[in-house]
Amino acid sequence: MTKEIPHILFNSAATNNIGFEIVPIEQIAKRKHEHKHNPELPHQLKFYNLIFFTEGSGRHFIDFKWYPVQQNSLVYLTKDQINAFEFSEDLKGYCILFTEEYFVNSFSNLSDDFVFRLFNPELFSPILQIPQNSDFLTFFNLLLKEFGNTQSFNHKIIINSLLTILISKAENLKQNITFYISDSSKIVLYQNFISLIEKNLSKSRSANFYAKELAISYKHLNTICKELMNKTAKNVIDDFVILQAKRNLINSTISSAELAYSLGFEDPTNFTKYFKKKTGLTPKSFINSFSKD
Repeated sequence: MTKEIPHILFNSAATNNIGFEIVPIEQIAKRKHEHKHNPELPHQLKFYNLIFFTEGSGRHFIDFKWYPVQQNSLVYLTKDQINAFEFSEDLKGYCILFTEEYFVNSFSNLSDDFVFRLFNPELFSPILQIPQNSDFLTFFNLLLKEFGNTQSFNHKIIINSLLTILISKAENLKQNITFYISDSSKIVLYQNFISLIEKNLSKSRSANFYAKELAISYKHLNTICKELMNKTAKNVIDDFVILQAKRNLINSTISSAELAYSLGFEDPTNFTKYFKKKTGLTPKSFINSFSKD
């Protein structure tokens, strides 16, 4: 029988829990032998996580794909993503964990498009390689030091400020070393498109429907998706449907039929055909591929 992939909640060990914590990867690796949850097996986060690998190399599993990581790899994990570690003896680093409440409160002074860019796996690769000469490393070490200095004056504000600087430094690197979208109006439109899909998925998987809801032409929506994602609007919808289907199939007791209806399919058989066409597996075969004894 398939076991559901664990939901990992934010559970700070700190006495002054502010919704933020930094945990060494070596500490997480020690949990691999615990019965409650092995972090090397897929699990779903219910908080945000920035993983900074300081030594070694390996892989990290994010939303059903393996990504290579090495020294100075920064991994962005957003709430509800599926992930898993692959530990090796030389792999070291830190997980910067924070709750959704902390995220909202701490970054309220930042622009909406900046926040959207920050944790949106659709727009960017979840892995950012930090150059060795980057001052990101300086601010990371400052954040690490201040986190451990809990008795310092205005501790929470110092932490918030350093985290904001750190992610701003990372965003600056994205502009220089990755494909970067400078037109924020396009990002806002795409963000609204994704939000509409989330709200109306059970109603429609038609790109024309969403273009109409956005009060733009289908051609314009398609152009935005191709420019930002190198996908058609229909491809974006299909990828979203499949990701939600995968997450639900492995993380709930929902039947394939119930899932089919929630994703806008009138006939469960059509959902099965659709899923197999996109993934090469039936829903049942996909579940079995993640089942654990």
